[in-house]
Amino acid sequence: MTSDLTDQTLQGAALIKDQVRRLPDSPGVYRMMGEDGEVLYVGKARSLKKRVTQYAQGRFHTQRIALMVDLTRSMEFVTTRTETDALLLEINLIKQMKPRFNVLLRDDKSFPEIVIRREHPAAQLRKHRGAHTIKGDYFGPFASAHSVTRTLNTLQKAFLLRSCSDSVYEGRTRPCMLHQIKRCAAPCTGLITLEDYARLVDQAEDFLRGKSRAVLATLSSQMQAASDDMEFELAARLRDRIRALASVSQETQINPESLEEADVFALHADGGQACMQVFFSGQDRTGAIAPIFLGWIRPTATPRLWRPFWANSMTTDPSPN
Repeated sequence: MTSDLTDQTLQGAALIKDQVRRLPDSPGVYRMMGEDGEVLYVGKARSLKKRVTQYAQGRFHTQRIALMVDLTRSMEFVTTRTETDALLLEINLIKQMKPRFNVLLRDDKSFPEIVIRREHPAAQLRKHRGAHTIKGDYFGPFASAHSVTRTLNTLQKAFLLRSCSDSVYEGRTRPCMLHQIKRCAAPCTGLITLEDYARLVDQAEDFLRGKSRAVLATLSSQMQAASDDMEFELAARLRDRIRALASVSQETQINPESLEEADVFALHADGGQACMQVFFSGQDRTGAIAPIFLGWIRPTATPRLWRPFWANSMTTDPSPN
């Protein structure tokens, strides 16, 4: 749930105090905006009401925070199911918006990620923490090192990507134990061509970008074809890979259940005025655009207000997700 509860006549601590009256005692993410909608700060809270109350009561630890409060002209809030969901949403928003008062998380040095390192002909799958100095595709962040390790184990079972260093890779003359336990395709010894290995890497990337249904459909089709051709060992390996992917549970619910990607529109009209809010979510994008105030309208005009926003949001399919 996302909302903008701003009284346009207030600012600074007075505005924040006004917000507290309507905030829920639930987890979520808050954004503090300055002039012209500039995002000053993104924060998360176990209880939005209690956290924002601290700003309203002037509990500032530094002059920097006091300045941030003084510059605040509006606020927006997104409620989440759990504090972990709020944490992950906070990190994603900070990465996208880079607010000037978020000095700790803008460089992504605090939380672990997964990277598919593409500096080698046989891409390496590994855990990463810190600045993005390695050439490759980054996925995350994750709430804990344990969740990264669990995801890496699943990806190794499902896509058979190597995790060894380049020096170990170059020195192999026969497959290692990870190949024996079906967690690596062994490109180091030529048991799989680099072209076929690259296809596994692409499948892993698609899965990490949220295209899990398409990946599972492809593997299921390959398994059925292998079974029809009586290649039962290949079919069994594909079955194991499908099971590994199916075992991955979606632990965060920033997005609604069963909805992989969507643009969510909220429209409220009252007293002859209307406000439009758009919240977009899916794959590697989660966030919201600033609320759009539409001015004076007739009560019968509300349905027509959707049309220009719908046209800009949808390209080929005009129906909502």
